[in-house]
Amino acid sequence: MEIQEIDIDKHYKETGEVLTTDQKKRGLLIYAFQQIQKEHNYLPEDKLRELSKKLDIPLADVYSAASFYKHFYFKPRGKNVVCVCVGTACHVRGASKVLHKLEEEFGVKEGETTPDLSMTLETVGCVGCCGLAPVVTVNEEVVGDVGPKKVNEIIKRVKSADKVKS
Repeated sequence: MEIQEIDIDKHYKETGEVLTTDQKKRGLLIYAFQQIQKEHNYLPEDKLRELSKKLDIPLADVYSAASFYKHFYFKPRGKNVVCVCVGTACHVRGASKVLHKLEEEFGVKEGETTPDLSMTLETVGCVGCCGLAPVVTVNEEVVGDVGPKKVNEIIKRVKSADKVKS
């Protein structure tokens, strides 16, 4: 997203009449973050600086808003995001083995991205599919009952595809 493309009045229409200019600008931050992250897969510092200047909002406030939400990232993420559920049911049914296998196979630890940006490995407290434990998501696609065979399939899919389709 080009920062110059932001048209404040276009986003507010009649509700803009009751908002101050500063409120309108700050209200656009989340939308701008979403568009920037959609294009770059994270929030690059140069784009946040540009956004700060365009909206005349201090850079510290821009970072404060972006860091409040877990959804926004400040480091490049992989084309494929593999997330291992480590909630109670998944933990009891072997999630740590699945996580260790993925870490070993891709040479990254939880929270890291491979150097070639092909994969980011994350954990989550609960996916909400406890009956399918252990659960892994690949680009938000839920894969349940992950044992040695399924974890090898996940590894193969991620290694062989530029982006695994959900």
